[in-house]
Amino acid sequence: MKTGVMSTTIAPLQAIPQAKFARLLPNSPLPRYTHVPGSGTPHPYRDPRGHSYNQRPMNPKPLTPDRWAENRSYLLGLDHFNLGFYWEAHDEWDRLWRSTGAESLVGRFLKGLVKMAAAGIKVREESIHGVRRHAASAGEVFADVAAESDLDKYCGLDFTLLQFAADRAAQLRYPSELELGRPLRVFPFLLMPEPLPLM
Repeated sequence: MKTGVMSTTIAPLQAIPQAKFARLLPNSPLPRYTHVPGSGTPHPYRDPRGHSYNQRPMNPKPLTPDRWAENRSYLLGLDHFNLGFYWEAHDEWDRLWRSTGAESLVGRFLKGLVKMAAAGIKVREESIHGVRRHAASAGEVFADVAAESDLDKYCGLDFTLLQFAADRAAQLRYPSELELGRPLRVFPFLLMPEPLPLM
């Protein structure tokens, strides 16, 4: 169900410096479309027309904060998110979250990323209430993990920027009537880890 009004203007995000975009896994193929639930795009796994039909997702290795740059699932989720494949980022991070342990500190960090990807899905579904709810929840999760870890960065991502990005995502106005299935980055920020991993 669509709620709220989507605008055709996107407010600039001034406080986050322009991140230089680079694919973290440049040799990994991208899906031919991004799935938007309820829109008519084929379900990636269940529909024979789906971009990943008959390709059973592997159980990812758990994410560890000291070896995040070696975790393919984590990096693939970042690539998908930064390129506007929000359902695919959500799917990747959700499986990683489950394999890592939902109640662990790194599991809760992944939960924040899952919620940010869910906010991106809600933009594509034109549900502004859903965008605000998921983005605000992501910001709360990042704040909690930052406080508990007592670190500025976690798995290569800066907590201040994550919290600010989540806050801004909850406040922005988004374009409506986006081309069905075409991936499009709707947030004016990138989730780029530092240092960039050598993959």
